[in-house]
Amino acid sequence: MDNLTYSIPGLLFPAISLLMLAYTNRFFGLAKLSRQLLTEYENSKSEILVKQIHNLRFRISLILYSQSAGILSLILCTCSMGMIPFYNIVAWVLFASSLFFMVVSLVLALIEIHLSVIALDIERNSILNSISK
Repeated sequence: MDNLTYSIPGLLFPAISLLMLAYTNRFFGLAKLSRQLLTEYENSKSEILVKQIHNLRFRISLILYSQSAGILSLILCTCSMGMIPFYNIVAWVLFASSLFFMVVSLVLALIEIHLSVIALDIERNSILNSISK
């Protein structure tokens, strides 16, 4: 196995930083929408809003887990860089673990994006049903 150099794990730092920024923006957007829907629900008690609120809650938890996996990836990547001069095998294992958690973070983000499409379908269907009545 080749020696792990500082430049290899160093490649992940900008990617993880951009992911964290994207996840944070997504979280703030969902939190704002959640507050709006809760206010609307207090006034209308609509069943469609209940579905959307549950969907939002699950999506927010997916963002939380995505961020957590991304942060764990960054921590493991940092530890990997710290281990390079001492135990190269351990550095490789930590780096591989950081890549794994980055992939987990991306998969969770992908699931959240698919759920956002479902939320849009719920909204679209409610509007189309109200027009057809």
